[in-house]
Amino acid sequence: MTPPESSTVAPRFYERLRNAGIEPTDSEDLRLNKSLLMLATGLVSLAIMVWVAIYSILGPQVSTTLPFAFQILLAGNMLYYIQSRNFGFFRISQLGLFLFLPFVAQWSGGNIISTSGVLLWALLAPVGAILCIGVRESVGWFIAWATLTILSGAADYYLADAVIVQKSNVPLQTTIVFFTLNFISISTIIYMLLRLSIAEKRNMQRSLEEAHKQVQLEQERSEKLLLNILPGAVAERLKSSDKTIADGFADVTVMFADIVNFTQVAANMSPSQVFTMLNRIFSAFDELAEEYGLEKIKTIGDAYMVAGGLNEQVADYSAAIADMAVSMRDLLRRDFTVNASHLEVRIGIGTGPIVAGVLGKKKFIYDVWGDTVNIASRITAEGVPGMIQCDTTTYHRLMTDFDFHEPQTIYLKGKGNMTVYRLIGRKGASDSAG
Repeated sequence: MTPPESSTVAPRFYERLRNAGIEPTDSEDLRLNKSLLMLATGLVSLAIMVWVAIYSILGPQVSTTLPFAFQILLAGNMLYYIQSRNFGFFRISQLGLFLFLPFVAQWSGGNIISTSGVLLWALLAPVGAILCIGVRESVGWFIAWATLTILSGAADYYLADAVIVQKSNVPLQTTIVFFTLNFISISTIIYMLLRLSIAEKRNMQRSLEEAHKQVQLEQERSEKLLLNILPGAVAERLKSSDKTIADGFADVTVMFADIVNFTQVAANMSPSQVFTMLNRIFSAFDELAEEYGLEKIKTIGDAYMVAGGLNEQVADYSAAIADMAVSMRDLLRRDFTVNASHLEVRIGIGTGPIVAGVLGKKKFIYDVWGDTVNIASRITAEGVPGMIQCDTTTYHRLMTDFDFHEPQTIYLKGKGNMTVYRLIGRKGASDSAG
């Protein structure tokens, strides 16, 4: 059912009045200031029309020229503002009219009593100054209103006898009616302006809080993303400084894991299948790295690199690397939801000094370099599918707690012959390791 036309006219007029003169580029505070002053102007103009109509109904012998003149001044100033968009001039001039016109009405109509306290309307000037200019700037407007009120009261006090002698053209009943209307109307307008101001400021506050929450969420997402790329300590240094980040570590254990025959298996798959297969396996490796407190360095094609000793999270990081290597090997052997293609992995572990740092300014990467890294990479390439090979330093560190096969000598290009040890697993668990 379509609502009656009359039920939608008032809300539309109210919204158009509030939004008149507002520019798309205005700040929230400026939009509110314009809305409040335009609303006050509209309400005062409406009140003047109602007053004139009531005077006509009650039949007093009072000229309506002055109220009409006031209305023309207010409306004309408002139209000039809408045309010129000079809100600074409109704000001062309109508040000035609010302040002086009620006193002119009283001085031309008699005393406070005979004019039904019309000077109450001048209170809109200091109230409007608080809402539309500022608390500090409103002090002068309030002093002006108080001064004019005192002067009017003093004049009425000293001229009271002369005024009483004159016979008023306004009946007592009409004076009482307009006293009541003036009090109710000015109180209503001030209440509406204050209510609108507070409601809009609360809406602005909620918008700011929501924006702040969104900023916090985006910051948290950025933090998580950064921590997924860099170790925590390195991420903090990168956020607080633009300096190059490069650190030397005297002792780090590095592990490479290389998927065997990946290229041949991937050749018969679609790109999405290849991605799904690698993502499933490497995501499982990421969970193991987090479980053992180790730092994932990067993935290179079908190779996975992780290091221990770059943070203080794990004291015995060499053992943690070995435990993770065994878990990776066993995961691929037993969990075919992760390893649906029944792939195997070669793993190489080396221990020694490295250099670590952040490369680049865009799409940067945290990486490690050094002979230890090269050894771990090369003994991985020379390994047997399903086997974990360690260099001599790593073997001596793990030999107490882990079982190994007999040492073997392999040839590494650029290094010559090197002894490697094939890790079986923790002592007492080698039978289950296979």
